[in-house]
Amino acid sequence: MPARSAVAPDLPARPLHLQPRWMLLVFLGGAVGALARFVISSVAVRGEQAFPWATFGTNVAGAFALGMLLEGLSGNGADVGARRAIRIGVGTGVLGAFTTYSALAGESALLVREGAPALAVGYAVGSALAGLVAAAAGMAAVAVVARRQHLHGGRDR
Repeated sequence: MPARSAVAPDLPARPLHLQPRWMLLVFLGGAVGALARFVISSVAVRGEQAFPWATFGTNVAGAFALGMLLEGLSGNGADVGARRAIRIGVGTGVLGAFTTYSALAGESALLVREGAPALAVGYAVGSALAGLVAAAAGMAAVAVVARRQHLHGGRDR
């Protein structure tokens, strides 16, 4: 059953993505993530290589971090309060802006225009697969740490 509004108990609460405080968290986190991605792509060595390593690496690193974040948050309770704020601010905001589908799509199209369609397809498919593997690895890393802490009475060696 949908949550009820405190102002009008007979009406469902506004969805999270339409609530100003959550939009602000996404906006602020997005500014941080986009700035981090901009800095990385600005300092990345471009050279004569055709493969867009900066975007690929950023997207894979972001997927790994998102896997870690979501596994860590989900293992510590319900999606409320500070956990929800972290998920929305860091997960959707920071990591959503840090990773970039638009650059992946644009760089893939550029590779096709430059006469490297096989590289474009490899880049697009490889990015998606590497992102899935990275997210799973991030989740597994957090699960291993949590399991070790549980086995050692809440402390890690």
